[in-house]
Amino acid sequence: MLHFSNPIEFKGKFLTFILYSICFTILNVAIYNNLCAQKGEIPVVKALDLKMLPKYTLTKLWHEVGTDPFGRPVLVPVMVLKGDGLGPVIGLTAAIHGNELNGIPVIQKVISNIDPKSLKGTIIGIPGINPESILMNDRRFTDGEDLNRIFPGKVNGSESEQRVYTILNKLISLMDINIDMHTASFGRENCYYARADMKDDTLAKLAVLQYADIIVDNVGQPSFGSGSGQTSRAAAVEKGVKTITVEYGNPQVYQDDMIKRGIIGVTNALKWLKMIPGSIESSKDAVMCASSFWLYTDTGGYLEVEVELTQKLTKGQKIATLRNPFGEIVKEYYSPTDGIVIGKSNNPVATQGARIIHIGKY
Repeated sequence: MLHFSNPIEFKGKFLTFILYSICFTILNVAIYNNLCAQKGEIPVVKALDLKMLPKYTLTKLWHEVGTDPFGRPVLVPVMVLKGDGLGPVIGLTAAIHGNELNGIPVIQKVISNIDPKSLKGTIIGIPGINPESILMNDRRFTDGEDLNRIFPGKVNGSESEQRVYTILNKLISLMDINIDMHTASFGRENCYYARADMKDDTLAKLAVLQYADIIVDNVGQPSFGSGSGQTSRAAAVEKGVKTITVEYGNPQVYQDDMIKRGIIGVTNALKWLKMIPGSIESSKDAVMCASSFWLYTDTGGYLEVEVELTQKLTKGQKIATLRNPFGEIVKEYYSPTDGIVIGKSNNPVATQGARIIHIGKY
């Protein structure tokens, strides 16, 4: 049994032990990731040259997007399904927020379902574009930034700025079209909905094909929050990459219904672009919204949201109740407009300024 002459000595030894434990864990994760990258002899590349890849083939790659604290490459999985080269290059990107996972199996299953000999053009699937945040089960990047608020980034900027610069210029810029896949984040839930600039005929059609409950006309602004830059969609469009955003439900889970509908939506887009044969699967008409906004609390308490996803609202309709720790009503909230529920909080613990519901306006 260890004995220490005083509490300060014990505290110092204990902190040293914790520090060594953390370093050892990080080192093991880095080694494990490096070994996984080599398993199956999947090549590691620093730049993707589509012209060099063989036709009628699925090529799996690890694309380097940076280095970790040990100088090892940070690798993103890339799946390139190349057909005859006569059609467009469509990108499918998921998990720029590390806890938004439903898009990952959508990409995997769409690509596995297609015979490359029947494909006209190329599909670039990136099922996990922010690997560090996926490992941390976190929306934000390692420096605390939201990657989807700081595009186009900077070549000599901060950690997050350099990462989005690499993503935009080495991966997204290779695409003609991109479907950017998201979900809600922790403490919230979303219906299945799409965001697109509906004034653009191509983007409007791609959004309609997604099998969504709701479509929001939006040129690339985030549904909430702000940052020092743009969303990936806005930056991609500025580079000439026609992009829509699709939101598939809830964070940190695989939801079978969302995944199945996502596969139908992406497959519909590929058929409409004449990249694969087959007829488009029809769906119910999505509710069209000209804009959307979040409603926030103006004081803290325990939140009870009283409306459901995709529920239609009338102005003045009660939507939530806020109670204090003793169960007494602090405030009741009402819809400020007619609209529809796109997303909502499922976290009862509400500080001042907590989100209540995301409302789509017709």
